[in-house]
Amino acid sequence: MEGKPILLDIGAVWCHWCHVIDRESYENPEIAALVNQLYIPVKVDRDERPDVDSRYQAAISAISGQGGWPLTAFLTPDGKPFFGGTYFPPDDLMGRPGFKRILVAIADAFKNRRGEVDGSAQALEQAVAKAEIFDGARGLFDARVIDAVVQSAEQRFDATHGGFGHAPKFPHSSVIDLLLERANWPGGENLKAIVEKTLDGMANGGFHDQVGGGFHRYSVDERWCVPHFEKMSYDNSELLKNYLHGYQAFRHARYEAVTEDLIAWVTEVLSDQKRGGFYASQDSDQTLDDDGDYFTWTQQEFRAALTPDEARVAVLYYDVGPRGEMHHNVEKNVLWIADTIAEISRRLKMSENEVRLILAHAKNKLLAARRERKPTPAIDETLYVAWNAMFVSAYLEAARVLDRQDCREFALKTLDRILSEAWNESKGFLHRVGGPHLEGSLDNQVFAAAACLDAYETTLDRRYFEIADEAMRLAVERFGDPEGGGFFDRAKDAPPMGGLEVRRKPLQDSPTPGANSVAAIVLDRLHAFSSERASYEWAEKTLEAFAGPVPQFGVFAATYALAALLHSRHPLQVVITGAAGDPMASNLEEAAQQIYRFGKTVLRITPERLSLAALPAALRDTLARLDPNVPQALVCVETTCYPPVREPEKLLQLLVKVGTGR
Repeated sequence: MEGKPILLDIGAVWCHWCHVIDRESYENPEIAALVNQLYIPVKVDRDERPDVDSRYQAAISAISGQGGWPLTAFLTPDGKPFFGGTYFPPDDLMGRPGFKRILVAIADAFKNRRGEVDGSAQALEQAVAKAEIFDGARGLFDARVIDAVVQSAEQRFDATHGGFGHAPKFPHSSVIDLLLERANWPGGENLKAIVEKTLDGMANGGFHDQVGGGFHRYSVDERWCVPHFEKMSYDNSELLKNYLHGYQAFRHARYEAVTEDLIAWVTEVLSDQKRGGFYASQDSDQTLDDDGDYFTWTQQEFRAALTPDEARVAVLYYDVGPRGEMHHNVEKNVLWIADTIAEISRRLKMSENEVRLILAHAKNKLLAARRERKPTPAIDETLYVAWNAMFVSAYLEAARVLDRQDCREFALKTLDRILSEAWNESKGFLHRVGGPHLEGSLDNQVFAAAACLDAYETTLDRRYFEIADEAMRLAVERFGDPEGGGFFDRAKDAPPMGGLEVRRKPLQDSPTPGANSVAAIVLDRLHAFSSERASYEWAEKTLEAFAGPVPQFGVFAATYALAALLHSRHPLQVVITGAAGDPMASNLEEAAQQIYRFGKTVLRITPERLSLAALPAALRDTLARLDPNVPQALVCVETTCYPPVREPEKLLQLLVKVGTGR
């Protein structure tokens, strides 16, 4: 042991400022020599080790008031943090100390004030441990927490630009789904307006890649105009679901177009089409010298890609001028939808159809020009199980809503690859497909179990149901807290992490839906199929573990609110009977897929596919008295099944009404 402090750098392959600090500091011979002289340097990939990242993020946020990547943490030799921050410039800048000065000062404090350093590290570890385990947070389950989260969303809503809060602006996918669901309740009409404004704001901004499809990680401004350009798998899977749900709720063709473009981008860029699998991310940069240059345009570049007639229309539509939005290069324009087709049509004295046609041609040319002019930013082709499972669920939903059989096939191919290469019968799901063995976290178990349930609902293949059930049994056994309720992010038998070895129960939606909330949702869905009381009780115990502080989390606990909604109302199950190919049954199935209801399951039961073993008792008993050859729809909630209906219009009316207090 050298007795030196540890310098921990946590970053990611997609992170622009991680690349910057690498180039400016860690690749600088003078700073590198200083680091090696004074510290033991350790570098961690946050996507590979989210358990390490989450703990040090909590600690450094408590010290500095901010987190993010790169995370720069100073640790005692046994891995306890005592100081840190995010990005540090190499030299003093604008009154802020540079990395060189900080490296020397922290090493001096560690050497000459060791007692203070150790005391601070111990106090910080205790504070993080208490906060991350939600000590004292337990309470009785109360569905009124849903209203508290909805009210938080209404208060944070940006009525001018859509979204929640101010710059920087992140998508809050669970909030959108929650508000869409609550909009079905009496007095919820204003919530639909909030969702529509938010979906339009995100879709029209530079946050949405107007040429290539898909969404960037977040917007640096409140207008959704200038993004941080990296694209993450987990953001795009959840936004795909948002726009599918928006399409179900509003029937706007523009939302369908967003989903189609996103799927096309994933097909081309973010997936292994041959073997199955969704890649982790697309970088923001081509080189260390640019900041989103691949995705932005000078006016000259833009016009060079188009004919004069196309440019005349597209310049107005995308707001392309001699001065753009990028601070590092003022000639660079972020493409965003600045005006409506109707207004452009009026200004240019053209028909709306003509404008649409010109824009479609222009978009194709811009995409081709973008591919030709510069290399595509790097793709991280790692297949993380949790993120793949999230996209499997989104693709199965796209298959149902858009009747995209290609999405269904690719989702099932991906899930089958996960089950073949990353499922362990004694430990559950691993963290990723391929590479050295890396045990899975709670995220991997619950998102993959959810994907298996989605696949079961799509195929009625019992194998998927059984693996979902077994994955959650293992999660309860290995990750569950039998005394306090809820789940820890690391298994009790996981290899020692070293350093900040604190227990942690993930609740907050950041950056992915909170794993404990997802666990409760999956358990309630399992209960709806199996009537196993243990699943329901563990779901309630999980919700009770966080009952106290959830209102304080507001929009960052939206997935918890969805879980509470599902637990209090119970999942909706729509069973369509009738022979395969029966047009009346097909019409009923299409109607059932038209409407968005959170937790809704649509099961297509034909005489050939009739398998009732995994269905709940009330539904099984009802089906036993019905002729499976007759086309009809049954809507059931837990032990209650409504009288069967045979008309699509009546089915839609029933689905709108059930579980909304109408």
